[in-house]
Amino acid sequence: MTKTDLISMVAQKADLTKKDSEKAVTAVIDTITEALVNGDKVQLVGFGTFEVKVRGERMGINPRTKEKMKISASKLPSFKAGKALKDSVAK
Repeated sequence: MTKTDLISMVAQKADLTKKDSEKAVTAVIDTITEALVNGDKVQLVGFGTFEVKVRGERMGINPRTKEKMKISASKLPSFKAGKALKDSVAK
């Protein structure tokens, strides 16, 4: 499903115009993104939790040269599905 498909489904289920549903979907995505950038956790009960995970600095091996190299620390967005979502998908 693409963002366009999602907008169409939201418009149909919420009885909105595609233009209004596009604004709503974009606003939700932007709000979640801003919260993650600010270091906040976004928890949607029954759906899941979005948060930023920090990966520490570590040593790795360059597969081409077999040389050891340092991999810098990084921040990654992550999503953990809630129980209701897991149960729905499992059916």
